[in-house]
Amino acid sequence: MVSSIQIKKEIDMNTFFKKIVWLIMAAPAAYLAFVWNKLPDQVALHFDIKGNADRFGSKNELLTTSLILIVTNIIVYLILTNIYRIDPKKYAAENKDRLRRIGFAVAFFLTTVLCFIIYSASHGNMKFNTGLIIAAVGLLFAFMGNYFPNLKPNYFAGLRLPWTLESPDNWRKTHALAGKLWVAGGLLIAVVCLFLPAVISFIVFISITMIITIIPCVYSYKLYRDQKNLRATHHK
Repeated sequence: MVSSIQIKKEIDMNTFFKKIVWLIMAAPAAYLAFVWNKLPDQVALHFDIKGNADRFGSKNELLTTSLILIVTNIIVYLILTNIYRIDPKKYAAENKDRLRRIGFAVAFFLTTVLCFIIYSASHGNMKFNTGLIIAAVGLLFAFMGNYFPNLKPNYFAGLRLPWTLESPDNWRKTHALAGKLWVAGGLLIAVVCLFLPAVISFIVFISITMIITIIPCVYSYKLYRDQKNLRATHHK
């Protein structure tokens, strides 16, 4: 049984997330306004895999890019926090708070990346720390993986495979495994990629991402196939 104290804490936490997330998403705009007069006429706008600037533009272009990313951040957050409303799955409403927290994490991540870009531009730094960004993605993976085991079947978040959507048991077991892999894989990415050269960090990131995605999918299909064979045996 969930105590009334625990329920109150959940409500308070969700209220906190709903209020602070808008301040977080607005932070890059406030930061850009604060450093605007310090920006050089030409700023780095794009970086290669090693973190070196490979395209430059005016600070007005940086403003346009920042506004686009801020609006994108808001749209992604609104989609994640409201998508349950159109999900035909009967457990969709139970995902509301979990999707809100995942949306909060994604909004925080995108805000951090944008603030880092603005910081680099304002300090004339033409080198982007690729390892740091990849490590941040790893932490985002770990955060999302923590919510996987409690995510109810839905059409928009999680491993939405034909057999996981067909079977609640398959969904539960698949996401229990995926949650462990995403937490472990995300933390491994976060730690390892901070200390490796940019190109190797990217290779490690892609490799681990593929592993933590493919293994649960294969496991899910195996569950589906075993269950299908079991039903076929019973019908004989």
